[in-house]
Amino acid sequence: MTSDRTKVLVAGGGFAGLALALALRQSLGSGFAVTVADPALARPAVDARASAIAAATRRMLETLGVWPAVAPAAQDILDMVITDSRLDDAVRPVFLTFAGEVAPGEPFAQMVENGVLLKALTERAKVDGLDLRATSVTGYEPGPHGVTVRLADGAVVEASLLVAADGVRSRLRDLAGIGTVGWEYGQSAIVTTVKHEREHHGQAVEHFLPAGPFAILPLTDNRASLVWVETTAEAARIVALPDDAFHAELEKRFGLHLGELAAVGPRQAFPLGLAVARRFVDDRLALVGDAAHRVHPIAGQGLNLGLRDAAALAEAVADAARLGLDVGGPDVLERYQRWRRFDTMTMGLATDGLNRLFSNRSDLLRLVRDLGLGLVDRAPVLKRVFVREAAGLSGEVPKLLKGEAL
Repeated sequence: MTSDRTKVLVAGGGFAGLALALALRQSLGSGFAVTVADPALARPAVDARASAIAAATRRMLETLGVWPAVAPAAQDILDMVITDSRLDDAVRPVFLTFAGEVAPGEPFAQMVENGVLLKALTERAKVDGLDLRATSVTGYEPGPHGVTVRLADGAVVEASLLVAADGVRSRLRDLAGIGTVGWEYGQSAIVTTVKHEREHHGQAVEHFLPAGPFAILPLTDNRASLVWVETTAEAARIVALPDDAFHAELEKRFGLHLGELAAVGPRQAFPLGLAVARRFVDDRLALVGDAAHRVHPIAGQGLNLGLRDAAALAEAVADAARLGLDVGGPDVLERYQRWRRFDTMTMGLATDGLNRLFSNRSDLLRLVRDLGLGLVDRAPVLKRVFVREAAGLSGEVPKLLKGEAL
């Protein structure tokens, strides 16, 4: 058995975990040891998804030196169109449009394939000399001066702080006895990539259908990422269809406004639900990303929430380290928790409300929501507020999300 030391051990090499580790290394230097442990570092899983990178998140990735590797594959979202109709309606009237920049030449969001972003984060972590270990955390014991972490490869690591960035089914959250508040929706999101004949001009489209939203999100090279919500049983049926039958279901929802189309990526279905951890910290433990929260993709904010966690925790730890304080101490962790729990709960409830408002067959609710969408569409000031919120620039924004180094 080997034993060594680090200042912060991050369990999970996904977006939030790697971004946090990079932020700490770059702000505090090589003398501040950071370890990332995740079996997926040896062989990342195939991920058919793409994510909307909010303007604030992109500023953070620029500051961390990650964005140059991502930019060539990033597609600006120049405007967004929202419709509300039944599946068989001949016409899908547009009730709300968004277009705009948060600053001249800066779109409020850009689409990036998850695999591209994860590769860029991993490569930057290697360049910066982070201690990357392709193994998992199996257990830990906190103490007054640090935390002893056991790894699946037999190593034992002494750290000041352990970060759970190990996903929705977080083992560390369970070991800490931290419960979650939330529920399952009985829905799943089908994700895939399609190639289409005509140029999308950077337009994102969200069709609200009775089963759930059908989002067409622009990618480079005349492609689009789909987030297609159905009941869990129907999603399983559709994903399992032969190619020609899948294409028929796809075309029925997508339409032909972009010409001929074809699915060019793998099909995956992800169950949807709401879950927010009852607390984001425990003794020498902090939860970030999906370990802390799981929200509906209806607003495209899941990845951005996780990177906001990483930015906030990195700032709290860096400030403490520069003052010579214990980076895993209760004051540091409480600062992080206060910073992130309200924002996370607000976003979770907002996405939950939107999903309940739109994913139903009530004609009365449809009338009310369409009236509301129409009113918002005629209120430029309100639309600018929504754009700034979608860009991640509202509220108490961590330095990294402003594009400022820690």
